[in-house]
Amino acid sequence: MTPSVSTLVEPSRPTVADFHRVNRGGGLFSESVSQWIGAVFALVAQRLGLRPTALTITNLVLGLAASVTVVALAGPVAAGDVPAWVVGLLALVGWQIAYALDCADGQLARVTGQGSAAGARVDVLCDVAAQIALVAALGATAVAQRPETPTWLVATFAGTWMVNLVTSVMQSGPNAASMVTSTSLPVRLVKLIRDYGAVIFVAALVLAFAPALTFWVVVAFTVVNGGFLLASIAFSARASL
Repeated sequence: MTPSVSTLVEPSRPTVADFHRVNRGGGLFSESVSQWIGAVFALVAQRLGLRPTALTITNLVLGLAASVTVVALAGPVAAGDVPAWVVGLLALVGWQIAYALDCADGQLARVTGQGSAAGARVDVLCDVAAQIALVAALGATAVAQRPETPTWLVATFAGTWMVNLVTSVMQSGPNAASMVTSTSLPVRLVKLIRDYGAVIFVAALVLAFAPALTFWVVVAFTVVNGGFLLASIAFSARASL
């Protein structure tokens, strides 16, 4: 059982560690990097008197701005008119800060007792919008770098990408279940491929240093997420029977 906020911290003076303590995980990279950065953002927001939804909206704006920039410059990068490292750096900073803010809004809500059903809905909807933009950015880059990229591949990539978000939402509440419950380091390392913080970090590095490989990033995540979807269906069906 998670202790109440009052047993964790003095309500008016929480610390960075207090905010990080109530994080909801996300994977090895997210917990080690993104959630800590989010805790700093949550602390600053608490001191400024901001509400969690303010962080959620800022996360959306930054995530969309980074992804739209990648889409807009995909052609110029492929043509050699814009250095790939510039776009990759913008994506790396924009996506990581946006995700840290996404971590921070929940931490702020839990520590300060400002959580609400409406706030949770806004959070999920903004996550969907930001990830749609991210998928569009990677798809646009793949096509710009490799014009013969099949349309069906980009469509399947976009569809299967949402598996992560949907399963994450389904893993909360009384009906939550996990196919792999081990928390050993080898298992957590394997799960990095589904750790959003790690995924956007690697994606940005590819955009910066090897944009031509974006096609294979699309292929890899289509296979991984599609396979996870099928495995999740089989796991849930077996449990239901």
